[in-house]
Amino acid sequence: MQKSEIVKVAGAVVLPQLGGFVNGYLTKTQIDGWYRNLNFPSFRPPNWVFGPVWTSLYAGMGYASYLVWKTGGGFDGAARGPLILYGTQLALNWAWTPIFFGMHQLKWSVVEILALTGSVAATGVAFYQVNKLAGYLFVPYFAWCAFASVLNYSIYKLNPPKESTATIEEVHEKSN
Repeated sequence: MQKSEIVKVAGAVVLPQLGGFVNGYLTKTQIDGWYRNLNFPSFRPPNWVFGPVWTSLYAGMGYASYLVWKTGGGFDGAARGPLILYGTQLALNWAWTPIFFGMHQLKWSVVEILALTGSVAATGVAFYQVNKLAGYLFVPYFAWCAFASVLNYSIYKLNPPKESTATIEEVHEKSN
């Protein structure tokens, strides 16, 4: 592999990590306070698992994006649509943490993670059509997002909103 290709691979792998680093900082500030006081399902992994898992998943998705970009002729070729999907899922990925950890919006974080999981599936399928390995690299990411969706939903159900922070719909749901 030529030096210029190594730089392109490195850039593709680092890009998703950037949002991960920013979101990691946001998460870290909430772990000892708000997050620790939530009710959790029995299947929640220990906190130390999330960092290595996300670092690995970000590296895999970044490398997959490089493979699609290279195999599919860049942004002017067959890779264009899959790379747009990739950007969409990456934006949704980065948006989840501020919704969950920053705004403490458990209900909206469930909605957001379901959209993320769907976009990850669509991206994986689109990547597979351009480069099979790239599609396969999205399988663990999809599996983790599916698990995270169930975890997020469980946390939401185990932590009903307080009357003072509930939306009109949630107050109405509770009274029925």
